[in-house]
Amino acid sequence: MTGRHSVEKIGGTSMAATETLLDNVLIADRKGSDLYQRIFVVSAYAGMTDLLLENKKSGAPGVYGRFVADDAAEGWRNALGIVREAVRDRNAAMFARAKSRAEADAFIEQRIRAVAACLEDLARLRSHGRFCVKEQLLTLRELLAGIGEAHSAHSLALLLRDRGVNARFVDLSLWDQDDLRSLDQRIEEAFATINLANTLPIVTGYAGCEGGMVRRYARGYTEMTFSRLAVLTGAREAIIHKEFHLSSADPKLVGADKARKIGRTNYDVADQLANLGMEAIHPGAGRGLRQTDIPLRVRNTFDREDEGTLVTGDYVSDVARVEIVTGIRQMQALQFFEQDMVGIKGYDSAILDALARHGLWIVSKSSNANTITHYLAASPDAVKKVIADLQKDYPEAAISAHPVAMVSAIGSDISRPGLVPDALRALDEAGIPMIAMQHQIRNVDIQFIVESRDFDEAVRALHRALVENEGLQAAEGRRAA
Repeated sequence: MTGRHSVEKIGGTSMAATETLLDNVLIADRKGSDLYQRIFVVSAYAGMTDLLLENKKSGAPGVYGRFVADDAAEGWRNALGIVREAVRDRNAAMFARAKSRAEADAFIEQRIRAVAACLEDLARLRSHGRFCVKEQLLTLRELLAGIGEAHSAHSLALLLRDRGVNARFVDLSLWDQDDLRSLDQRIEEAFATINLANTLPIVTGYAGCEGGMVRRYARGYTEMTFSRLAVLTGAREAIIHKEFHLSSADPKLVGADKARKIGRTNYDVADQLANLGMEAIHPGAGRGLRQTDIPLRVRNTFDREDEGTLVTGDYVSDVARVEIVTGIRQMQALQFFEQDMVGIKGYDSAILDALARHGLWIVSKSSNANTITHYLAASPDAVKKVIADLQKDYPEAAISAHPVAMVSAIGSDISRPGLVPDALRALDEAGIPMIAMQHQIRNVDIQFIVESRDFDEAVRALHRALVENEGLQAAEGRRAA
């Protein structure tokens, strides 16, 4: 049964804009009972998980990276000191009330000290050289990740209470080896006694549970907590608050005046975006919402009055059109050619096994009689290891990798006649050679493979032809009518 409440997730950049978040999302014009019937799942403040684990974009090591590398005796200790300074600076900037700031500082200091003690013990154990600490390192990664969300959720609950809101800090991050329940069990227990009519739960995006959240979902774990909360509590709507609208293209590439808010789309489109690494919603999180018919809304934290983009399972655009043009700037095309492949089974599964063994993300694939190509979101070095493995088993095969980019035109229904010729013409007129193209029967996306250097211009050209020009034609049609 669908409830009255919503479950809402706040991203790290939005969390860092604390006053805007309070004014636009958490409180706004609400008073009394209107403040409640909402559950908020929060990410760590922007940049905090990068300091604790490693930088998501550059790979620069944080506490975890320094400890694993053991690059210097004081490397990880210095990194932890940077975390301690960052959280205290964040608290100092947020809290006007000295008592609340002191409580926030004491809380996070206790968490940091507990993890620091674990690090010291593990460092001593590792120094003997006779112990394998690989499994303990995975546990350490989980512990460090939980610090970020515990800090942000605890601080936000304090800030709301200072403003007269009955906010409750719901800490799902605590766990030990004797308490490895499932994520669902942990959520159900935490919410068994919470009355949503008069309580505003602020929930840690990280949850300590069997299998490990970071191990299972990488940096998408907050969205899994958010999704399971919505499903288990029967939310009427799931809402993600981001620092941008879900737009027809990156405004930085095509121009803020040309990018358009999507407004409505479906979970098919959300899955395509997740496959390309866009931060709409983790595919596992989207699956749970889709299966239980919970609509997802993506809102811009900095655009208070706008209702954002609504994602549902059954939506199909009433006019066949491209809704978004996006892609991956740097990827690898792994090409496996074997003349004897025709009519012989086993090649495909062998390649997939090698890719899975090395943990590489497959964005797309294509094949013909004697060639199988996988388009991978992976580094050249990682792909070289896969090639070395495959070459041992198939010494006669020609196996190579090439840096490429993928630009994808996506929509809930892109079956418009002439769309592909229009896209090819746009690329040709922009002087962009196309390496390959894939168009699926489902009519949700078309993928264009181009040189990495052509990515930006390809996005602009396709957006201009398939989104901007379509909009102009529709407007002219309305005026004529």
